Amino acid sequence: VKEHAVKGYEMLKDVESPWPLAEMVYQHHERMDGSGYPRNLKGEEIIMEARILAVADVVEAMSSHRPYRPALGVEAALEEIGKNRGTLYDDAVAEACLRLFREKGYRLPEFTL
Repeated sequence: VKEHAVKGYEMLKDVESPWPLAEMVYQHHERMDGSGYPRNLKGEEIIMEARILAVADVVEAMSSHRPYRPALGVEAALEEIGKNRGTLYDDAVAEACLRLFREKGYRLPEFTL
């Protein structure tokens, strides 16, 4: 499972884009305190785009059904982000996410296959 960040980087590294797509994917499991993977980056070593993607990934992953567990729901994801803001997740990004859902009423779109 931990290899997907590296594999995603490899797939995207030669794609031309105005955004650092490959590096965003490579860093999206890094954490502000250095406890993430694959490179144990911390704080400002993590590009802002990856910090945003990290929070979005947590919301999506926890809110969605996985083969190994049922969906935990958006509220559980927001609790996780709120509890670990500034430690695992960028404080400003976490704040923006929490405000988007709790104050602005954002809802994840429903997807069916």
